[in-house]
Amino acid sequence: MKKIGRPTVDTEAVTLRLPREMIAAIDDRRRQEPDLPTRPEMIRRALAQWLETPGDNKEE
Repeated sequence: MKKIGRPTVDTEAVTLRLPREMIAAIDDRRRQEPDLPTRPEMIRRALAQWLETPGDNKEE
């Protein structure tokens, strides 16, 4: 018998507060995407892109 509801995924929720200006910037940027991602999806994409360029992410 199949369970009803969301499928099990290997994820963990992260809750954070952002300044309204940053949320507005995220919304502006996601409107530029052809598929209009949700805010969480846009943040996931930004993090994935940031993590792909490790040399550029280090504080000096």
